[in-house]
Amino acid sequence: MKRTTALVLAATTALALALASGSSLAQKRADPAKVLRVMFPIAETGFDPQATSDLYSGHVQRGIFEPLYAYDYLARPYRLVPLTAAALPEISPDGRTWTIRIKPGILFADDPAFKGRKRELTAHDFVYSWKRLLDPRMRSPYLWYLDGKLVGADKVLPKAKEAGKLDYDAEIEGLRALDKHTLQIRLVEPDYVLMGYMAHNAMSAVAREVVEAYGDASGWAMANPVGTGPFRLAEWRRGQKIVLEANPNYREESFPAAGEPGDAALIARMNGRRLPQVGRVEIAIIEESNPQLLAFNSGELDYANVPADLIPNVLDAGNKLKPYYTDQKVAHWRVTQPALAYMYFNMEDPVVGGYTPDRIALRRAIVMGFNVRELIDVWYQGQAIAANQPIPPVVSGHVDKVGGAVGYDPKLAMQLLDRFGYKDRDGDGFREQPDGKPLALVMGSATSGRDRARDELWKKSLARIGIRVDFLVQKWPDLLKMGRAGKLQMWPVGWITQYNEGDAFMQLLYSKNIGQSNYSRFTLPEYDELYRQTKRIPAGPERTALYRKMSELVNAYNPWDLGVWRIENTLVRPWVDGYKKHAFHEHAWKYYDLDPAAQKAVRK
Repeated sequence: MKRTTALVLAATTALALALASGSSLAQKRADPAKVLRVMFPIAETGFDPQATSDLYSGHVQRGIFEPLYAYDYLARPYRLVPLTAAALPEISPDGRTWTIRIKPGILFADDPAFKGRKRELTAHDFVYSWKRLLDPRMRSPYLWYLDGKLVGADKVLPKAKEAGKLDYDAEIEGLRALDKHTLQIRLVEPDYVLMGYMAHNAMSAVAREVVEAYGDASGWAMANPVGTGPFRLAEWRRGQKIVLEANPNYREESFPAAGEPGDAALIARMNGRRLPQVGRVEIAIIEESNPQLLAFNSGELDYANVPADLIPNVLDAGNKLKPYYTDQKVAHWRVTQPALAYMYFNMEDPVVGGYTPDRIALRRAIVMGFNVRELIDVWYQGQAIAANQPIPPVVSGHVDKVGGAVGYDPKLAMQLLDRFGYKDRDGDGFREQPDGKPLALVMGSATSGRDRARDELWKKSLARIGIRVDFLVQKWPDLLKMGRAGKLQMWPVGWITQYNEGDAFMQLLYSKNIGQSNYSRFTLPEYDELYRQTKRIPAGPERTALYRKMSELVNAYNPWDLGVWRIENTLVRPWVDGYKKHAFHEHAWKYYDLDPAAQKAVRK
C-alpha cells in the first residue's frame, strides 16, 4: 500500500509539473490577445516572394516566408546571420562552389496542400523556389539574381523558353540538394554579392505542393502564402486590410541576447521571451497623410512612420518630438533609409531616350532645371538629402565624392537647351524639339494627394526652363506594371534594399535587368562590364572603386534624376516593447511585444 501510494503521489506530482510546464510554455507562445495594428501608405500587390517586387507586399512576405540568412536584429554595424541555414556558406577557394546546410526540424505552416502532414523545410525547397526565379512563365522581377550564373542552366533554360515554362524535375548541375539538409550552388563565375541576395524575400523557400495547388496560369500563388516564418495569412481584403496570425508551427526562438551596449535594458526586458509574442498583426492601407497621422494620434496604430508632409505637426525645428508626443511617452526613431527616391527617363523613348549628345543634353537640362532643394524643403519637409550617386550613405559601397553630379541651375539648363536646338519656336512659352515637333513630356504619377503635390513641383520647375510636362495618373500597382514593360516615358519611383550592398542600386541600370528592375531601360556596355566586375570581387575598397566609376557614368548620361536619400521618422507607442529601428528590416513584427491593457486604455 505504501509503495502504491508513493507511486500515485509521484505520478500526480509529475502530472502537475507537466501541466505547469505546459501552461508556462503556452504563456510563452504568441498571445492572441496581443494585436499589433500598423498601416501601409501604399497597397500591396500579392504574397508570392518570387513574383513580386513592391516594398509593401515584401513587408508581409517577410513575416510569412524565410530565406537562408537575415540581418541580426540588434547588431550594428549590420551583419548577416543564419536564419534557416545552420551556418554561413562554405565557399570554395575559387568562389564558385557554395555549400549551405539547412537547419533540421523547421516546419511550414499547416495547409490543406500538405494533406494533413507536418511538412519539414528541406534543401529541395530552396532548389524548387530558386528555379521559380528562372522559369520564363513566372516573369520574376528577380530573375537577375540567378540568370546566367548557374552551371548547367544553359542546358535547361532554352527548352524552358521554347516551351514557355520550366521543367522543375530537370536537374540543373549548379543548383542541387546533395541531401535533405544540404544545398549546393555551383557558379559559372564568382558572385560574392550572392550572399546578400540570400537574405532577400525572393530567395525564400516556398513549398511546391502549395504552388501547384494554388498557382495561377503564370505559376504565381499570390493569395495563398504558406511559409516557415513566424506568421501566416489569416485575412486579406485587397488594398484595404491584411491580417496575419502567429504560426503555431514556428520553431523555438527567443529574443536576441546580444546587441549594442545601449540595448542592455531592452535585452533585459525581453530576456527569454519566445518569438513571436504578438498573436495577430492587423495592417490597414491608408493612402493619405492626414488619416495616417490621425490614426496614430487616436491610438489606432501602435507605431507609424510620419508622413513627410506632416513633419511640422510632429517635430520641432531641431527634429525633436513636440510636447504632445513626449507627454504621452511616444518614442521617436529617425534614420536615413537604405533607399533612393529617383526619377527615371525611359532610354528607349523617342523624345527623352537615346545616347546622342542632344538627348543627353535634354535629360541633363531637365535634371538641372528641377529644384531638388524645394522638393526637400516642401515635399519632404527637410527629411531628405540630395543624392549625388545611386548608393545611399547607409549602404556598403557608398563613397563620399563622385564626379559629374549636377545641381540645380535653371540658367545653365536653358543655355544647354538653346545650344542643342530645344527652342520656343511658336512663342507659346514652351520649347519644341530640334526638328520642330512638340516637346511632349509625360510623367507617371499615382493617385494620392502626395503625388499631386510632387507633380506641381515638377510642373513649376520645368515651366521655368520652358518645358511643359503632363501627368499620367494611375494606381501605383498599374504604374509598376507599365514601368516594367517600358510604357512610361518618365516616372518618379523609389528603391529600398533589404541587403547591405551597393549592388542593390547599381543593378537598377544593368542592361540584363531591363523588364525587371531596370525601369529606365539603360544600356551601356562600359557600365555593364564594370557591374560584372563588381560581382567577382569580395566586398572592400576594390569593389567600392568600381561603384564610383559606375556612378560617374550615371552622372554623365543622366538616365535618372538622382533625387534624394530619404530620412524616415517613426513614432512608437510606449506599450510596444522590443522595438529597435532596423534599416534593412522594417516591420520586424516577430521581435515586438505589447502591453494589451495599456493599449486598450488609450483606445477607449
